[in-house]
Amino acid sequence: MNMIKSPATDRIELMQTFVRIVEAGSLSAAAARLATTQPTVSRRLQALESLLGLKLIQRTTHQMKLTEDGERCYQHACRLLENWQGIEDDLRGVTEEPQGVLRVLVPHAFGQDQMIAPLQAYLQRYPQVTVEWMLHDRQADFLAEGIDCAVHVGEVTEPSVVAVKVAEVPRIVIAAPSLLQGRAVPDRPQQLQTLPWLALSTFYRHSVALTRTQGGEVQRFDIQPRLLTDSLYALRNAVLAGLGVGISSAWVVQEDIAQGRLLQLAPAWQAASLPVYLVYPHARYYPARLRMFLAMMREAMPVMSGARRPGGR
Repeated sequence: MNMIKSPATDRIELMQTFVRIVEAGSLSAAAARLATTQPTVSRRLQALESLLGLKLIQRTTHQMKLTEDGERCYQHACRLLENWQGIEDDLRGVTEEPQGVLRVLVPHAFGQDQMIAPLQAYLQRYPQVTVEWMLHDRQADFLAEGIDCAVHVGEVTEPSVVAVKVAEVPRIVIAAPSLLQGRAVPDRPQQLQTLPWLALSTFYRHSVALTRTQGGEVQRFDIQPRLLTDSLYALRNAVLAGLGVGISSAWVVQEDIAQGRLLQLAPAWQAASLPVYLVYPHARYYPARLRMFLAMMREAMPVMSGARRPGGR
């Protein structure tokens, strides 16, 4: 027996498709996110334009651009879908099981190491949720990529998002024993400047600032790196190979130091800790899968190995 969709259901589906087209940037990308075909997405767009009697999107072979009416329709559609989802959740009750796909952007190193345990706990607790776990060391483009939330290491510069600071990651100076060639381990920042340096380009490039853990004294000096990389793991491996001194998040190298493969230089001094934020777009409504993920990560991240609560020592 064929079920006939109500006009209201049709309109909501059309609006949802339109929003996905705008967010994805193309009909084919929207079709992939909606798990349907491009012709279906195209038909829904045409149906919405016919229903409203408006041209919403101007399309050429290589470009897609919203019309002025399309811009207004997109804003209305976003609010409509938020309200509709809120109505569904309210009527089903707050105990509704989270479900659907959650798209999360996480830093390469942190996302494939420290965060796997809390991610596993989340997936085990909510078996109806699928997580798309994207590893990138960059700011999230929530609208264009359809990202629900991001874990960001470092300061957040985008003012239009919600950024909740959940942890800090201590950073220390490290080197391989072979680099020192039997010399004593330097214990003051001034002794480090003449050594060959490797730089993590996303956080320091040509200068270093170290703070004394007791007292807060700061020492700064310039460096001329032999290697610059945006990968924390590449930096660690280059330091292990004896190419130079580097500054690393403590959790990445704690086992190497314990096993004697690396040394902590100037151990009474540290680079500024890196803040860790949960970042997500402003919205009047957040689906249960996102709310539960944020709640679990707020609890898990400050106590992960190598992290600490904001402002902690």
